Amino acid sequence: MTRHRLIKSCAIAAITGLTAWIVSAQQAKKVDNNALRNAAKNADEWLTTGRDYAETHYSPLKQINSTNVKRLGLAWNWETDAPSGSNVEAPMLVSNGVMYGSLGWDVVFAIDARTGRLKWRWDPEIPRSVMKGICCTPSNRGVAMYNGRIYEGMLDGTLVALDQTTGKPVWRTKVTEKPDTVLTSAVRVIKGKVIVGSSGADNAARGFFAAYDAETGKQVWRFYTVPGDPSKGFEHPELAMAAKTWTGEWWKMGGGGTAWDGMAYDEVADILYVGTGNGGPWNAAVRSPQGGDNLFLSSIVAVKPDTGRMVWYFQETPGETWDFTATQNIILADLRIGGKDRKVLLHAPKNGFFYVLDRITGEFISGQKYVQRITWATGLDSKGRPIEAKGARWKDSAVMIWPGVYGGHNWQPMSFSPLTKLVYIPGQERKSSYEPDPNYQYKPNANNTANKRGGAAFGTAPEPEGAENQPQVTTDGFLLAWDPVAQKERWRVTGPGVGGYTGGGTLVTGGNLVFHGNAAYDATTGEKLWQTDMADRSVTPISYMLDGKQYVSVVARPGVDARVFTFVLDGKAAMPPPPPAQPARGRAPAAPVHP
Repeated sequence: MTRHRLIKSCAIAAITGLTAWIVSAQQAKKVDNNALRNAAKNADEWLTTGRDYAETHYSPLKQINSTNVKRLGLAWNWETDAPSGSNVEAPMLVSNGVMYGSLGWDVVFAIDARTGRLKWRWDPEIPRSVMKGICCTPSNRGVAMYNGRIYEGMLDGTLVALDQTTGKPVWRTKVTEKPDTVLTSAVRVIKGKVIVGSSGADNAARGFFAAYDAETGKQVWRFYTVPGDPSKGFEHPELAMAAKTWTGEWWKMGGGGTAWDGMAYDEVADILYVGTGNGGPWNAAVRSPQGGDNLFLSSIVAVKPDTGRMVWYFQETPGETWDFTATQNIILADLRIGGKDRKVLLHAPKNGFFYVLDRITGEFISGQKYVQRITWATGLDSKGRPIEAKGARWKDSAVMIWPGVYGGHNWQPMSFSPLTKLVYIPGQERKSSYEPDPNYQYKPNANNTANKRGGAAFGTAPEPEGAENQPQVTTDGFLLAWDPVAQKERWRVTGPGVGGYTGGGTLVTGGNLVFHGNAAYDATTGEKLWQTDMADRSVTPISYMLDGKQYVSVVARPGVDARVFTFVLDGKAAMPPPPPAQPARGRAPAAPVHP
């Protein structure tokens, strides 16, 4: 062998060895406790539903930015073959070049994040009979990843662990106790425990969230958000205190308070934060006839993840009666407020007020309305308790309320940028009518709103006292940039394809961009900088980096025609043809708005 060939051969061997080492290193990367704790520093991947434990839905990536986003084009798309009769509502996860996600009816998939090529698909074949225990559509809001497994809570009330490489089940555990309690929330993994919350408040289920050992599937602890029958004792001490805020025989109707969405975790303070749902039945006069705050409905509950013991709680809607959940996504941030550095929790629940809480103590810091029109309350007092408008409760007669059952903000995640210090909220301005049903009778495993107007609460009715002083609203969906320190709007975008029920959730990036629906906006000014047409609503975008390229991925056409659309700078792939025309859906779903 000549000296030239020897050098060339050695160089090739070195390059091959280096490539093999890089591939091996990539394959060896494990999503363990350390990886999850440091997910905020990992710009290349998307390891949890909100990208990090603080649930910011923020990507530091800035290859795609406000100066070049106009060059964004389709890299690839993947047709999900989503089961019929369901919606896709979950953001994907990305690790080691593989994208994981869930579809309706709890189908889980893994695809190549570079190309969209299918790696595996798992269908649990959930019996369609569980639909009677679901208020809306058979949806799922996301999977979790940990130590070589993918975890999902399912509509049949079970929690499953799948092998991350093959998609085959490793274990499956029954979580719910009654058929009217299903699992639709995204699951999280904290310190080796899978955290899952229940659904079904509209069916008057009894709410809870629980922790399961990620290795074995065995329950570690369970926190009930509503007390049970006092004569049988309470499962944990917090319920004895909560029971004093209820009257009548609420436990016979479940009570509600399901934890079907928002969670976040402060790994330094070691506190898990969980948002709880509406009352079941909706009408507080039915479930708690002599009144009361009805803890822990519509609350943020902070617990220790090792034990489930409560650290503090903050109730956003005492005596909840309008389907005002506090399950909307929770964001943790560090902000300078009043000259002090504060560790805060940011929340925009359905009731229309934006809350800033001290996340260590639960202290109310500030709160202001983020929707333009609120008629059920005139404001918040110094401790953050709503000042209810006269006539807002529908104990004796019908009433029209802003915002209504769709909420000012629902399950579509908002995001927070540490650069602009703004929160980006996908919301809507909508009203609902409520009327007590004199013929209401509790029916197990069935819809139990006790609202004569139905679950979607359409119709006309008088408004509460003082409603004439509220601004008249002409818009519906909106994308709002909110300053949580000043508690002020910085900019707002309205129009077709904008807002929670048309544009999905938001993603904000280090490139000073907010992705929402079919468009990207300047995160500072709200100027629309890029737009495409994915032919129907989108869900919640994510962003990741592979081979030196930043990608933005989102599910659009979220029904049976759902596709994953992935964009990159100078992408040249052709946009797939639009799905066949469907019958007009009308202005809003004809069913209750959350499971």
